[in-house]
Amino acid sequence: MAAVERSPELHHRACSRVVIIDVQEKLVAAMPKGTELVANVRWLADAARLCGVPIHVTEQYPQGLGPTVAGLHEFAVDRLSKLRFSATELLGWPPALSDPDGRDQIILAGVETHVCVLQTAFDLLALGYRVTIAADAVASRRDFDQQIALQRLRDAGATIATMEAIAFEWMETAADPQFRALSLLAKNRGGS
Repeated sequence: MAAVERSPELHHRACSRVVIIDVQEKLVAAMPKGTELVANVRWLADAARLCGVPIHVTEQYPQGLGPTVAGLHEFAVDRLSKLRFSATELLGWPPALSDPDGRDQIILAGVETHVCVLQTAFDLLALGYRVTIAADAVASRRDFDQQIALQRLRDAGATIATMEAIAFEWMETAADPQFRALSLLAKNRGGS
């Protein structure tokens, strides 16, 4: 049986990058569900690593807001420090059509949804990237700001998805050698 071409709407591990934006000590402490946020960002990063998806970590003014939280240090080997709210310039990516790796799907996680995540997403969209917001791995201090930001992002063309949906799209098939590990990761995640 011939392979069926997959929808470009699905996430492909060979086309994806994860950007974890500003999950830092003082910012997380200000989030109503900071512990849950860190656990969810950690889950997404573990799934990305399992699927071979590159991970980038940014820090907004770390001298004042502290470093990336301890639970994510292993993913923050090359922490990118910034003052601008959008991380796009810091990441230094060219437009999607000339990305040397062909990775034009950018999955964003972190804080705050209505500030740094939104501005990074809008800039990436303007450069031609396909942007996804991992809705359960982003946060704002106020729920209203979060909801309006997600609506603006959707209206602008970003995809809003859950981290587990993204991970299983990367996996694609139960025949994948890493399927069992991803299934265990999902099972151990519990309800949130």
